[in-house]
Amino acid sequence: MPSITRLILLMTMSLFFSACGGSSSSSSDPVAAVRGDASLRVLSNRPDLISANDVLVEVTLASAEFADELVMELNGDDVTAVLEPTADNPLRLLGRVEGLLIGDNELSLNIGNSVELVNHPSGGPVFTGPHIQPWVCGNANAVDEQCNQPAEYEYFYVSQGGDGTLQSYDPDNPPGDVATTTVDGGEEVPFVVRREAGFQARDQYWIFTLFKPDEPWSPANPQSQWNRLLMVPHGGNCRGHHTTQAPNTDDYAGTVPGNAAIPQSYMTALSRGWAVMGVSQLDLGHNCNLSYQAEALMMAKERFVEQYGELRYTVGSGCSGGAITQNMIANAYPGLYQGLLTTCTYPDVMSTATQFFDYHILLRYLNDPSRQNGQSFVAVEGDIFDHPQGRVNATAADTALFSEAVNPESACLGVSESERFHEENNPTGVRCDVLTFMQNMLDQRPQFRDDGREQWNQLERDQNEGYTGFPLGNQGVQYGLVALQEGLLTPAQFLELNTGIGGIDLNLNVTGERTEPSTPTLANAYRTGILNTIVNMDTVPIINMTGPDPGAAHDSVHGYWVRWRFDREFGHHDNHVMWGGPTALIGDQNYMNMSLLAMQRWLDSIESDASDRPLAEKVIDLKPDDIHDQCSDGNGNFISDEMCSEEQMLVYGTPRTAAGDDIYGDSIQCVLRPFSRSDDYGFANDGLPAPFPDWSEDDWQRLEAAFTATVDGVTGPFVCDYSQKPKDWQPTITWLRYQDDLGIAIPGGEQMKPADFPAGWASPAFRNTWEPKWLP
Repeated sequence: MPSITRLILLMTMSLFFSACGGSSSSSSDPVAAVRGDASLRVLSNRPDLISANDVLVEVTLASAEFADELVMELNGDDVTAVLEPTADNPLRLLGRVEGLLIGDNELSLNIGNSVELVNHPSGGPVFTGPHIQPWVCGNANAVDEQCNQPAEYEYFYVSQGGDGTLQSYDPDNPPGDVATTTVDGGEEVPFVVRREAGFQARDQYWIFTLFKPDEPWSPANPQSQWNRLLMVPHGGNCRGHHTTQAPNTDDYAGTVPGNAAIPQSYMTALSRGWAVMGVSQLDLGHNCNLSYQAEALMMAKERFVEQYGELRYTVGSGCSGGAITQNMIANAYPGLYQGLLTTCTYPDVMSTATQFFDYHILLRYLNDPSRQNGQSFVAVEGDIFDHPQGRVNATAADTALFSEAVNPESACLGVSESERFHEENNPTGVRCDVLTFMQNMLDQRPQFRDDGREQWNQLERDQNEGYTGFPLGNQGVQYGLVALQEGLLTPAQFLELNTGIGGIDLNLNVTGERTEPSTPTLANAYRTGILNTIVNMDTVPIINMTGPDPGAAHDSVHGYWVRWRFDREFGHHDNHVMWGGPTALIGDQNYMNMSLLAMQRWLDSIESDASDRPLAEKVIDLKPDDIHDQCSDGNGNFISDEMCSEEQMLVYGTPRTAAGDDIYGDSIQCVLRPFSRSDDYGFANDGLPAPFPDWSEDDWQRLEAAFTATVDGVTGPFVCDYSQKPKDWQPTITWLRYQDDLGIAIPGGEQMKPADFPAGWASPAFRNTWEPKWLP
């Protein structure tokens, strides 16, 4: 290998004679700690979150004359040879330093500064806390219990006149029908793709790139066809499996599986020069744990930058659970994405769970006439659900989601039937519900509440250990109240519904009493971001695509929850674009490709402004004029420069809005106020006030008993006070860690100390996205 000095001299002369400009990342960048004649900084991650024993670093020389003097050492060992000048700036050297020790390391320059690095195992954890157990490595070639194995590489191509899908490619015997594609910038290249398949964070990742098999690729000098952009698809559903699985790269995986008529945007991205990265833990149906998802994405981005080079920006895509993941990570770990493409949207896990919790108990009440005391609810079910297809949606949501995901007796991959929890036969077994899977964020239930009341059940007392807290609650919820006030529900129906509906316990059994959220679990749901308060999402452009729901538990209102929360928190939704259309759930089958191209133009525009002004301003001010709310005919044609009407999108409410709650959908448990018989419990059909319902004293007492709760040490009847924010509501805290420096768990998390944005993650215009609201 030629010496650094000779490379720098040759490249400097070449640049001089070709009159080329310098790099976009210079030593004037404020995050570069410059000292002496060279500066050193970490590109692939923040220095205290490094993983897998390697790191990409940058050395910038003040002048070419210092190249001969430069020595870079890792823990005292000379590693200067890894440095390579970049083609656009020979005084800027990049190198992947390998051989880091687990724990503390020092990387230093003899004529510049030093950097302290904290390296974590390739399998993690980095910030999530002790690993979820048990865990089964599904890869036969795993070399350890963290499922690590060397990366493997496979080639594919798109054939001329074929169906546009990837076919196997042999570099030693290339086929003669390879198609070509023109990437951003105009270069025409063979449509040959390399896939890197590897394991980290105890699970699998894939990296796809257009690739020239006969040319080198280094992070300092990537192949020319790559546009330095990264697309990350996500998968749907919500489960907590205990084993590895292959990543997902489909836009609509889990919602519209295998529909060849719907183009998948990752192929469009590849054709234009994007890299595409699938990370198995970003499939919510495999890993319904926000912190593990964020950590897996962070580690995968670090791996990508170390192997392929610096990114200009990263864009997420996905439907259903894929939208949940993007929204939650963008709010709780800002900076990992620079743009979001969300479809069949929910804002988060816990808003969804609250609605499905109501569906679960309502279905069990409405399906059991023996609990209805002679009342019939068939004609008013839509009013109770606040949705004309409420029963259809509720059944779909409960059957496919809630009854499985929240049931600790459900099956989960990696846990055998004999290992699995059963309330009677195996009470100490592995609980496969997603709440247990999120225990690091939610915390275990202490035996007693702050007011001294015991919250452990008998199984917990027998084991002397609390289960994961249950954040859901329905104390004080007056189901069907709005319909009663409007004369759609009779007083007798309202009375029987609210006295008979009850709640559920930790094992998903229906109970006669309303459900009280566990402590401190409810507050943790908000602070950790699994209930997404949106408060940190003003720095990320979002294009959300929406279609009407035919009864598949994907109410279009969920996308509006995101928008309405933007309006509540920021007074606008200018970084949140909505595209609607008649195609069920997704609006238009062309939207993912169209939105990818639109998002690229939006982010390119932002990238042009590397000033220090707030990124939130850039996101709005630099949005192209033609990127705004629109409505499609379903065939890729916009027919309106406004979002489709709520009537077209079938925007309805939930059982909580039918009970008088607000429109935002982020109330897990309302704040309670004393029950009053003077409240509004009925209006005549002509809108004139009517007498209070003709309930007997026994009826009133039954209703009051149904709303019995303990508030501030006082036990009595309480109902929801929707004039106040929900109980324990608080903004999401960014960049929480769930373990201390010794690896001891921190249930509920604590905020990491502020750090510079990793320079390799995005162009300078985006690098002020990491602005943790430090709470001492």
